[in-house]
Amino acid sequence: MISNISDTIVSVGVDDPDARLFENQYALPHGMSYNSYALLGGSGDIAVLDSVEAGFGEQWIRQTEEATGGDAPRWLVAHHAEPDHSANIVAALEHWPGCTLVASQKCLDMIANFHPGFDFSGRTRAVKEGDILEAGTHSLRFIAAPMIHWPEVMMSYDETEKVLFSADGFGRFGSIQYDPVHWVDEARRYYCNIVGKYGPMVQSLLKKVSGLEIRYIAPLHGPVLKAPVEREIDLYNRWSTYTPETRGVMVAYASIYGNTAACALRLAEMLRECDCGEVYTADLTVSEPSEAVGRAFRYGTIVLCAPTYDAGVYPAMKNFLNRLVSKGIRNRRIALVQNGTWAPVAASVMRKMLEEQPGMEFLEPVVTIHSSMKEGDLQEMARLADAVSAPEGVPHS
Repeated sequence: MISNISDTIVSVGVDDPDARLFENQYALPHGMSYNSYALLGGSGDIAVLDSVEAGFGEQWIRQTEEATGGDAPRWLVAHHAEPDHSANIVAALEHWPGCTLVASQKCLDMIANFHPGFDFSGRTRAVKEGDILEAGTHSLRFIAAPMIHWPEVMMSYDETEKVLFSADGFGRFGSIQYDPVHWVDEARRYYCNIVGKYGPMVQSLLKKVSGLEIRYIAPLHGPVLKAPVEREIDLYNRWSTYTPETRGVMVAYASIYGNTAACALRLAEMLRECDCGEVYTADLTVSEPSEAVGRAFRYGTIVLCAPTYDAGVYPAMKNFLNRLVSKGIRNRRIALVQNGTWAPVAASVMRKMLEEQPGMEFLEPVVTIHSSMKEGDLQEMARLADAVSAPEGVPHS
């Protein structure tokens, strides 16, 4: 998968449209890409940025040599030690014996731990924030980006071509063949599940790059983003401050026999009639969990509907809430609907799981149905729909 970003920067990464899981847990309906870039231009001083996933080493080296005209790179830059980007570093150093590995010291230490049988002595150069690597006509300035999403991560900025090489930042699920028109949805799902917990670190990174002229953002997953990149940076600012992206409501429900689902879908109809903006429904028993997490980051209000189960909450809902908490969800309005044939406690359990997250507002009333929705429940559901549709900060009667 060779393509020119500019006259002197070539994408030499690989596409895996058949990949079905990322990190062995996130569904990949459209495959995945593993990006690498070759910096050409002047005196044969070539730099290659990052390697690719384990099964594509030969293809990557072949493509890199095609892009360089057979010249061996002098530098191999590792922005991130995660194996989907570092798995072929040893293969590259063995294939190009004159090549030096460039990375943060933490990254070098981690890569050595992943490759205990290789002697890296004399083959590495440690860099820190502000250091510059001169590679032919390119001046690559390093930017520390710890916890986006591992502690060793660095990004780099090519001062010559005005390209931000953003490591896992600004990445996206899906192969390059997948239509980049859909960048936002799969980028959101990627961000919220991979980086979401580390919003403050993303904010720090955004401040560092705010003054840069950026013609391209070149991530390690997904398409290269071309200027203007204000939309993508604004989305990262929203996601990393846990600010709702879209006016609307997510109705997330889990149901055993369909009765809780019927209540949730009826409530969603009421919300659409109340002009709440977008109303998105998610059946947590069948939805891809990472998609549900991404949607929760998108909307300002989340309605949670679940039955009581084993004196707690139904497992599909519990799994969803555990994921939200682990990814740092905050600053949301929460509405609760519970079902219980006897001793309903799901609402109190759901609230307890979320109430320590910053900026959470719990709406009233809590709706309780007993086994199935009845005519008498509709009034309470209407009151809840009214509370959800009220602007934030407006008292609910």
